Parts: sequence; C-alpha cells; structure tokens
Amino acid sequence: MSARTRGRRGYWLYLVPSLLLFTAVIVVPFAMNVAASFTRWSGVGTPRWIGFDNYIRLLSDERFWESFQHNVALIVAMAIVPTAIGLVLAAALFDYIGKRFGTRTAAALRAMYYLPQVLPVAVAGVVWGWMLHPSYGAVNQIFGLDLDWLGDPDLALATVMGVMVWFQLGYPVVIFMAGLQRVDPSYYEAAEIDGASWWRRFWHITLPQIRPEIFVVLLTCTIAALKVFGPIFVLTRGGPGNATMVPSYFSYLNFFQKSNVGYGSAIATVLALIIVVVTFLFLRVQERES
Repeated sequence: MSARTRGRRGYWLYLVPSLLLFTAVIVVPFAMNVAASFTRWSGVGTPRWIGFDNYIRLLSDERFWESFQHNVALIVAMAIVPTAIGLVLAAALFDYIGKRFGTRTAAALRAMYYLPQVLPVAVAGVVWGWMLHPSYGAVNQIFGLDLDWLGDPDLALATVMGVMVWFQLGYPVVIFMAGLQRVDPSYYEAAEIDGASWWRRFWHITLPQIRPEIFVVLLTCTIAALKVFGPIFVLTRGGPGNATMVPSYFSYLNFFQKSNVGYGSAIATVLALIIVVVTFLFLRVQERES
C-alpha cells in the first residue's frame, strides 16, 4: 500500500465524528419518521401498521395541496424577490456607494440589511405582530389605514410574504457582495472608460461573474421557504382559516394538536422528499451552466 493511499484513508478518520452526528441527528430521526408515516398512532401506545393509507389520504386532502400553493408564494417572497433585489443592492453598494462614499459606508449599509437575519425569528415575529395590529399597530397609524393585516384572509398571505422579504433580504446582499470581491476590478474600469452605464455594467459584468453565488442563494432560500415554520407559527398559526397554512405547520398540527402522528409523519416525509428533489434539480442545472 502506497503512502498516498494510506494518507487518503487517514482523511476518513476526520469525517467519523461528523458522520456519527449526521446519523444521530438526521438519518435516524428521518428513518423513524418514515416508519411512523406507515402507521396510525396517537403518540401513545403501540402504533398500528396501515401501509400507504396516510399517503393515499394526502392525495385527496385539499388542505395539504393548498398548503403547497402557499409554499410556492413563499418561495417567491423568500427566494426570487430577495435574490432580485439583493443583486441590485449588492451591485449598487459595491460599484456605486463603495466608490463614492467609501467602503465603510457600504459595509454599514450591508450590516443594516443583514440585521433581520440576526434577530431571533420569535422576536421579529412578535414585533411585526405589534406593528401590524389592526387597533394600535404602527403601520395603520402611520398610513391612516384600518386594515387587519394578519386577520383578513385576503391580506394575510400577502402580508406574511412582505414580512419574509424584509427578513430574507440581507442574506443575498451579503453573499453577493462577498462574491463581487473576487471580480477583477479591471472589468469595471474598462467598462467605465468605454462609457458603459451602471445598469450595463450590472447586466454584462456583475450577473455573469457571480452566477455561482446566485445559484447558492436561490437554492438555500428555496429550501428555507419550503420548510418555513417559525414565522408562520409566530405571526398567524396558519390562519386565518387556512390562508397561510404551509406543509411544515400542517405537519405540526397533526403531530401535536390532533395527535395524528402517522399522518403528520407522512406530510413531513413528502416535504423532505420534495426538498431533496428540488436540491437535486438545482445542482443539475448548476452543473450544466458551469
């Protein structure tokens, strides 16, 4: 056996702690969840095996499919919109604000955008709940409105989407600004000499150069939107009615409020598989683009 082969085998020793932790925290709970999804179980006593009945029930459950429609709306609010706005903001901070007002000003603005990511979800949700309250909320007071932002079925989902755009925006800004650090400044200098406007520099230099970062942001934000739970729990509890119900909260309801562990496990399993498929598709597209 060569020294190189022995060295490669030695690398695996460093992976053992991570693999053990991954198995204990991810693999084993997921396997137990999948097993529970084939049973009828209240969480107490012995589970009763029912095969694919929970999955068959999912196919005709209108609340389940409606929750995924809301998930698609949240993907727009948490992935697509923040990515688009974050691209423009990052490019403006890097290529305009940083050059004209200094890197400290750009860094301060970047930190300001990222602040919602630092706040605990519960704290941010409670504060937004106060601000959007129909009686004493700051939003109604400032704009002279009388709207029940989180209690009106016609407004609740759009309101949650707006809050999630605010919450998620700082993440793409930071990632894109980090990506712009590796772009050769001579590209921008040559474009400016040729008289290219800021928008043309953004379209022809910034976007192509940070394409890998765009894929990373879209992937991670899409996964975050698919498994979003905390903001829904704090702001609306899936209501009013089912106006903001999402699969993760629907699974929680069945687990803990309805004591229908088997059905809740089936919802969670389907959601996990969807996330795996979405991740695979993103990676395949990225491979073709690279």
